[in-house]
Amino acid sequence: MKILLVHGLGRTPISMMGLSYCLNQSGYQTEFFSYAAFAESYEQIVTRLRDRFRLLSTQGPYGIVAHSLGGILTRSALALSRNLPRHIVMLGTPNQPPRLAKLAWNLWPFQWFSGTSGASLASSEFYASLPHLHASYTIIAGTSGPRGPWSPFGMELNDGLVALNETRLLESDQPITFPGIHGFMMNQATVQTAVARVFQKTSSR
Repeated sequence: MKILLVHGLGRTPISMMGLSYCLNQSGYQTEFFSYAAFAESYEQIVTRLRDRFRLLSTQGPYGIVAHSLGGILTRSALALSRNLPRHIVMLGTPNQPPRLAKLAWNLWPFQWFSGTSGASLASSEFYASLPHLHASYTIIAGTSGPRGPWSPFGMELNDGLVALNETRLLESDQPITFPGIHGFMMNQATVQTAVARVFQKTSSR
């Protein structure tokens, strides 16, 4: 089974190389989807990703691992496609409006490099219109972010950028949690192993 790796905002496919190696060692073929939020609109990225899903579906069953914004792009792209993956793993994806994105949107450097993708993350209206997933999924979240009265998360578990509660699509979701920071969770051996095990379980169904 092929697994498409979709990186997060401000990152590149290089950030997913370690995870790719782990999945390859577990018997999966991996491919990468690349985008640059400062150079393309959110809609343009989603359209390209939808087309990639369609292509993968013609080659057999496929899966998706998406980090952060990659998971939001995946949700939007799958809403435009009938070619659903066997399973999706979301790493630190803010499936609820992330409070830090709203704060960051007030800073012009964030507006420049994140473009309309950053504007979407900062918009409650966008999240209200975001389609739910119709494919099976697993959420993995980090818990090593700062907590305390001086933290924007208070005492909530978080990965430094996204709170644990912000990763849930539904209140009933039970994310797999690991000590880790948002931008580097995909590089942790424990997370990589967990992702491979998720796909091993779904492949055996």
